[in-house]
Amino acid sequence: MNELYDGEQAGGTSRRRLLGTLGAGAVIASGALGTRNAAAAGTGAAGKAADKVAGRIDAEHPRFTLAVVPDTQYQYDEDRGDPAPLTASFEWLIEQRSAENIVFIAHLGDVVQNALAMEFAQADPVFKILDRARFPYSVPAGNHDIDGSKDDTRGDSPYLHTFGPQRFRRMSTYGGSTPNGYNSYHVFRAAGQQWLLLAMDWRPSDASFAWARDVIAKHPKLPVILTIHELVNADHGNPVAYFSDHGNRVWEQLVNDSDQIFLTLNGHYWPPGRVTRKNAAGNDVHLHITNYQDRFYGGSGMVRLYHFDLARNAIDVETVSPWIMDQDPAKRNELAEAEIELTDETNRFSIPIDFAERFAKFAPVAVRPARPASQLVIPGTAAYWRFDGPAADQVADQSGKGNHLTRVLLAGDAPTASAEFHPDQPGHASWLFPGGKNPARGGYLKTADNAPLNLLTFTSGYTIEAFVKLADDGQDHSWEGLLTRLGTGRDAGKTGSDPDEPTVKLGFSGGLELQWAVYPLDKNDTFTNWGHEMVAGRWFHLAIVNDGRHSIVYVDSSELLRNPATPSNGLATGGKPWLVGAGHYANTIDQGFAGNIGELRIVTRALKPSQFLNA
Repeated sequence: MNELYDGEQAGGTSRRRLLGTLGAGAVIASGALGTRNAAAAGTGAAGKAADKVAGRIDAEHPRFTLAVVPDTQYQYDEDRGDPAPLTASFEWLIEQRSAENIVFIAHLGDVVQNALAMEFAQADPVFKILDRARFPYSVPAGNHDIDGSKDDTRGDSPYLHTFGPQRFRRMSTYGGSTPNGYNSYHVFRAAGQQWLLLAMDWRPSDASFAWARDVIAKHPKLPVILTIHELVNADHGNPVAYFSDHGNRVWEQLVNDSDQIFLTLNGHYWPPGRVTRKNAAGNDVHLHITNYQDRFYGGSGMVRLYHFDLARNAIDVETVSPWIMDQDPAKRNELAEAEIELTDETNRFSIPIDFAERFAKFAPVAVRPARPASQLVIPGTAAYWRFDGPAADQVADQSGKGNHLTRVLLAGDAPTASAEFHPDQPGHASWLFPGGKNPARGGYLKTADNAPLNLLTFTSGYTIEAFVKLADDGQDHSWEGLLTRLGTGRDAGKTGSDPDEPTVKLGFSGGLELQWAVYPLDKNDTFTNWGHEMVAGRWFHLAIVNDGRHSIVYVDSSELLRNPATPSNGLATGGKPWLVGAGHYANTIDQGFAGNIGELRIVTRALKPSQFLNA
């Protein structure tokens, strides 16, 4: 594969719990890009939406879509052309607004072919479809929309009469324009934050570049998308984009020193292409060209959909023709069939972007302020341990119940204090446990032999929470324990399953699968909740919630799958101490935990996710 695509596979890490917990308001067609078979079969949607108000979007959902409409000039070419493709595109976008969470539509210029008033008069009612639907959009001027030999100080034009500031002032996203009216910016809300989009002229003047820099400076925390008619070009047979002469000027005067600009979109040239360049701050800028005017029917009203997914840290891109999708398949011609959806790697791809890391210098993810332990000692708290102090011989039980922990050392290095912590963690520190097995290494903590916690059976339910980061140092940590009871099933009078196993174990398999395995009071065998493979080196919040009958495992407040349906009651106990950071079999400590532990809380009732430590 060429340099353009190196490393550009979808994926990434969660930004925060908010971004990993999907809202209920939208059904988003992002993630793995699916073929639009239903649409290709003919949806009949076009023609129904012209006078509808666009559906609701979920501005807090971590997934949203930016719709991009490139050069439409051949649809408005004196007495040649056809407004039907663009009409169908706009009507389809209105129909799909809620389902795809489409927050904005960005045209890339060259609306018309010859900059004639009669051509803009043909295009104007089509864009009024969006106006009536109250769907925000932007339309910069392309070289075919104005006198292409002049910069944006060119003065009056039919373009300005149709797509000047007066058209956009009614939109809630509109932020302002240059005095000449040819450059504008919009601010929209999506994924729980604001985003700034610049719509720049075919040839911005130096004054307009200064205006754009000033707009960005006045919005210092907003990620910026630049739309402009010309910036990068690409060649047939080689989709690696490169700067045009004018594109070099745009890069030098605006993009390179504006770290907030992370994505640029332009038309003008064809075929499509893309490239990633480092800016002056050393960060990636993704530069994309998209234009289909050279294809069947002047591009067939092609729409490029940018599905932002802040939960997966990716932008998934697809290219479709709503106009052709809506045609009766039995009457669709051979050329149209090939244009329903472009699925080559130039027009359908995913870009990995760690949004939090990319925006960290100008819009860092806010770390929640530390919260005193007293705020987290809620009714029913049986034990609450915070590892936000020095790695001392004792960790106090903040619940006031006297279930203090004492440190026990094994072979090798002892646990140490760490400045790392989960961003939602009440205490801003942790302990690093450098554990392992064969032989047992590191250290762990235990309650006293007479601690009240040792005798609790939790017949009314329980919640156990922890902030954890698993080690990724390559040591053998299979079946390590995060939290256990020292007593075995045999000690509690249980003979089923393997009675030499602990009565309670919260730990991880050799494949880092989360495991909650217990002997209930009313059963002779172990009951096990299984989670998925956890990622080493990444913080997460863990919760086990039992309502007196069933246990449910949550990771980052998201309910997992493999929870037993058979009722069980309470936790069996042999009356022995609880252990933090140790694994044992037949009451023999066989390994120490490897990773960071931020804090642990045990409550004698079932909590809702809104009551968790990371809520």
